[in-house]
Amino acid sequence: MKVLITGGAGFLGQRLARELLSRGSLKDAQGAPQAITELILLDVVQANDFGDSRVRTEVGDIAERSVLERAIDSNTAAIFHLAAVVSGQAEADFDLGMRINLDASRLLLDVCRQRGHRPRVVFTSSVAVYGGDLPDIVQNDTALNPQSSYGAQKAIAELLLNDYSRRGFVDGRVLRLPTISVRPGKPNAAASSFASGIIREPLNGEEAVCPVNGSTRLWLLSPRKAIECLIAGLELDAAALGNQRVLNLPGISVSVDEMVAALREVAGDEVAKRIVWQPDVRIEKIVGSWPGRWDTSRAEQLGLRGEHTFADVIRAYIADEGVQLR
Repeated sequence: MKVLITGGAGFLGQRLARELLSRGSLKDAQGAPQAITELILLDVVQANDFGDSRVRTEVGDIAERSVLERAIDSNTAAIFHLAAVVSGQAEADFDLGMRINLDASRLLLDVCRQRGHRPRVVFTSSVAVYGGDLPDIVQNDTALNPQSSYGAQKAIAELLLNDYSRRGFVDGRVLRLPTISVRPGKPNAAASSFASGIIREPLNGEEAVCPVNGSTRLWLLSPRKAIECLIAGLELDAAALGNQRVLNLPGISVSVDEMVAALREVAGDEVAKRIVWQPDVRIEKIVGSWPGRWDTSRAEQLGLRGEHTFADVIRAYIADEGVQLR
């Protein structure tokens, strides 16, 4: 089986690649395991190939048809479309967000249509497709009402993937990811970057700025569980999805105050005291428009799972990243 990951040099792309190489196979449309013979990692920068002969790296602009045509052929059976411009950056640079989050997604689907082989395509969407006056618990079919350019771009791409699937051009699945926490590395331009920073930096002995009120509620999922859900989502039987290709992924509904309390539970008071509260109106406006709770019963019925507590998320981060408490 030939597999493509767009955004293959990124945080989730690299984790997903490692897990796929470790597993060695994916289920095909008939539910039978097929060996992964080639894994293509496409990104605007060079991806790590892990020294594995099954990996091929491609560097290029995903919004260029020639780049996608180089990466996708009639043998490409599975595509994980992770490449995106993050929320804060898409809001700051409208043209870039539209080009990568929307135009490139349409182009990828159209190259698949051109090839004529109906690959499975997982598209990672976001809580940002929701907004405005929301119910206490957002349902899988709650009307989309994004309050940011990023959310609008993701919502439009969702509709495109549904229609390309309806027409039989691809076998698509939209997985709406919660905010991923805790991410290792450095802060990025995402409005939700603080959701990792207020845990990661204090655990590393550094101060972290929290730009939102402690009552702000987020829907979170760990990197470990996100990768599990991406693979499980790709392997789902198309018949189980029917004509509704969108799934809200399981996660944890937690306020920022509760996140800090979990950090204190796991790492102690001195670590939790390294959080500095400095409100940022721009970030509060974006994050405050996202739902803090959503119904994930459909995804759970299909076998997708998240964590039980945010303390579990922190412990998973410490174990996965080999963090030494300071």
